[in-house]
Amino acid sequence: MQVLLPYGFAGAYSYLEPEDVALAPGDYVRVPLGPRQVIGVVWEDSGDAGEVEVSKLRAVIERYAAPPMRDLHRRFLQWVANYTVSPPGAVLRMCLRVPEALGPPRTVTGYRRGGPQPQRMTPQRARVLDCADDRLAWQVSELAEMAGVSTGVVKGLVDAGTLLPEALPPFAPFARPDLAAGRVTLSKEQTSAAQTLRAKVAARAFSVALLDGVTGSGKTEVYLEAVAAAVAAGRQVLILLPEIALTAQFLQRIEARFGVPPVEWHSAVRPRERERVWRGVADGSAPIVVGARSALFLPYDNLGLIVIDEEHEPAFKQEDGVIYHARDMAIVCGSLGSFPVVLASATPSLETYLNATTGRYEHVRLTARHGAADLPEIVPVDMRAVHPPAGSWLSEPLHAAVTETLDDKGQVLLYLNRRGYAPLTLCRTCGFRIECPDCEAWLVEHRFRRQLMCHHCGHVAPIPTECPACGNEDTLVACGPGVERLADEVREKFPDARLTILSSDLVRGQSLREAVHDIAQGKHDIVIGTQLVAKGHHFPGLTLVGVVDGDIGLNNGDLRAAERTYQVLCQVAGRAGRAEKAGRALIQTYRPDHALIEALVAGDRDRFYGHELSTRENAHLPPYGRLASLIVTGSKQGVLQDFTRRLARKVPQTALAKVFGPAPAPLALIRGRHRIRFLVKAGRDFNIQGFLRAWLADIDVPASVRVNVDVDPYSFM
Repeated sequence: MQVLLPYGFAGAYSYLEPEDVALAPGDYVRVPLGPRQVIGVVWEDSGDAGEVEVSKLRAVIERYAAPPMRDLHRRFLQWVANYTVSPPGAVLRMCLRVPEALGPPRTVTGYRRGGPQPQRMTPQRARVLDCADDRLAWQVSELAEMAGVSTGVVKGLVDAGTLLPEALPPFAPFARPDLAAGRVTLSKEQTSAAQTLRAKVAARAFSVALLDGVTGSGKTEVYLEAVAAAVAAGRQVLILLPEIALTAQFLQRIEARFGVPPVEWHSAVRPRERERVWRGVADGSAPIVVGARSALFLPYDNLGLIVIDEEHEPAFKQEDGVIYHARDMAIVCGSLGSFPVVLASATPSLETYLNATTGRYEHVRLTARHGAADLPEIVPVDMRAVHPPAGSWLSEPLHAAVTETLDDKGQVLLYLNRRGYAPLTLCRTCGFRIECPDCEAWLVEHRFRRQLMCHHCGHVAPIPTECPACGNEDTLVACGPGVERLADEVREKFPDARLTILSSDLVRGQSLREAVHDIAQGKHDIVIGTQLVAKGHHFPGLTLVGVVDGDIGLNNGDLRAAERTYQVLCQVAGRAGRAEKAGRALIQTYRPDHALIEALVAGDRDRFYGHELSTRENAHLPPYGRLASLIVTGSKQGVLQDFTRRLARKVPQTALAKVFGPAPAPLALIRGRHRIRFLVKAGRDFNIQGFLRAWLADIDVPASVRVNVDVDPYSFM
């Protein structure tokens, strides 16, 4: 029989079936691999076991008691592998992130009050006993946390016989959603949209719908009606978010709507909870899963709907390991499983927009903000005509608007997508620029931390007092603004304003959630933020958005640069005026006549999208053509160059595709590894995966070299 292992092997391995256990495709098994024992999945008979002598085959050691991998899950895994030109085992590895969930649940012991009073009573022990007076059984850590004491205090009461042991269920069951708990009254437009999505769920067939609504139009409440319909029909639902750890507000909205918190899946979930979630997804007891892109590879028992919120976000693209786009793979999963997929965005990707406007996807539109709120007025500030003083980054119109907003008791958001204090440090004497020793990138100054940092590899260094090149003192200067430098200017100009900075360098995890909550409660007057602030947050008191540098995303040479810049600026501007007070956004730009800025000011997204699509079509670029890239990296530059030259000579000859390269990547060195790129360009109907397989077949890759295949690349760095 064939067993697929979670490694980058070419295919499944042959094993003997145990005499006392009948195995079937999808069973999770433990098998020998060299001197180790590893987890695998019984696969379809995809290889010729007859090529291996039976006497040389080793037997499966055991079958795990976990529910077997569903047929849909196996077909989806194989499809992802084929599309991304990856070994199936590498995709399987993403499905086996919680190996503990395959075995029997671990025993959990709780303790309840039931024994005699301890001979020695202390205030700490008294607090523990007060917490245990409910006669429920609690784990040691839970009692210690409730009583505000160390676990040693609780264990002392256990040793004294005051707290008695009791076996607990290994995992708390998932609460069932109350589908009517927090249902809200929808507008006429929202009701029509919700009916369309509910009908898709009821049809129990594959479909894709784009829920295309302006910022603040209530897209979430609309698609939650489809979620409720799927749960009512006994189906599981997956809601994918681009950055789950940053969206506490969203999770609270789900809990308010259904009376129970959703099931979370992302990198910050603790190991024990990840085991609980994996088991609940596999047995169907986890009804609504909200997760990052990796949640797509959980073993769903009865998936009936996938929602991709903010479907345009580049965070859905996995850029290492198996390189895939979660939005596209979710649509494939819906097709294989015959259930609907909903894409939600105020600024959909051009691929999704084209599919919706040409009828391939259902196009469900929400054209107005919910309630009394209106869309913000967007005003460009022509920086060619308005010159801030030296060392200042706020123009006079933006400064005046901030002053007016603060006088009116409104909140201000200043957006600058640059972390740290300054993106470049150079010497005024010799022109030396401080670079990362392991990357082809400048070190960013983080003045709050008093260090220089590389945002690619994480290298840090103290800020030097003299130039490393010429040795002169006091000649190093910070060039350009980051959010920390902008904060210094704001403090100087608005000393009485309550200020906070939202940047992943400064606030993370719980502190970030608390900061977002405080902003929503009006505890800060001015918010300075990076892209974190564009992630769907709702700040009722925010009435002014100031974009400090509206051109920052237009200069990176990416074919999606204008599209992404429009999406970010539209989303950031959409944070203003989401409640009763009107909002406005000022965008500082040196290119006010750019089609992107003109479309934002006019509120004419479709005109801008039409312009971008026409440009792409003329150049035969996605979505009118196909791209794939090979990123070849190596620690030894000479070996890497020799290999890429050999690779270039093996390009299959065809008139239907062009191969550009080999060429050094724009970032030619990251983490000490040199990078060379190939780019394949072909027509929309070209079998680009077959081309790549033929190209890479029988290639002898040196040990120091890695070849990464990226079909439909999003990054060109």
